[in-house]
Amino acid sequence: MSEGYICIRNLKLTLGGNTRLFIPNADIHPSHPTLILGPNGAGKSLLLRILHGLTEADEGEIVFPTDLGDKKDQAMVFQKPILFRRSVNSNIIDVLRLKGYNHAEAQKMAQKWLLIGELSEFSKMPARNLSGGEQQRLALTRALALRPKTLFLDEPSASLDPVATVKIEKLILETIKSGVKVIMVTHDQAQARRLGKEIILMHKGEIVAQDNKNVFFEDCNNPLVKRFLAGKPLLNALE
Repeated sequence: MSEGYICIRNLKLTLGGNTRLFIPNADIHPSHPTLILGPNGAGKSLLLRILHGLTEADEGEIVFPTDLGDKKDQAMVFQKPILFRRSVNSNIIDVLRLKGYNHAEAQKMAQKWLLIGELSEFSKMPARNLSGGEQQRLALTRALALRPKTLFLDEPSASLDPVATVKIEKLILETIKSGVKVIMVTHDQAQARRLGKEIILMHKGEIVAQDNKNVFFEDCNNPLVKRFLAGKPLLNALE
């Protein structure tokens, strides 16, 4: 295995008799932000769920470097925000209490994170009354309040307007600068350019390309990458 990297070996997932993921060998950089691209049904979200331990693969193994800790040092944000039916403030306080902080500590930390997430003015509002962009920002802020070493993001701005997307990306960039390992799925090539340093292209459950941002977008000879960047349908990954 590549020492210090997130190593994927002989990973296979079959659902309904169909192979949905098949990744014999891949090493993901332990610190660079990794953006995963690919058409619908490519297996991007499934890979993210397996990396985070929400879905179990049929075969294979994933090994994280010791610097990234274990599952308790990870957090994930989904395309559709999953929030508690409580106030904005309580959404953060409650996860911090579950993490082991007492109420006073959790309250103080929640105030700090609401400020970072630009949500302080909504503190006492029921989370369900926030706009879509604000709800997603709360979900992301709540995940960050747990101080994860690895953050998984599954298209966190896919259904948001440009203004809301800018605020989400600002939080993500600040997270990357703080040293958190970010692995993010997106359909947006421009977003991958803005946020990513390592780019992965998936197709039909396989990783068909993986390179640094500059090579991937500017100097890649992989025909599947060229077709994807041109907006053309991808051929069978095995052809």
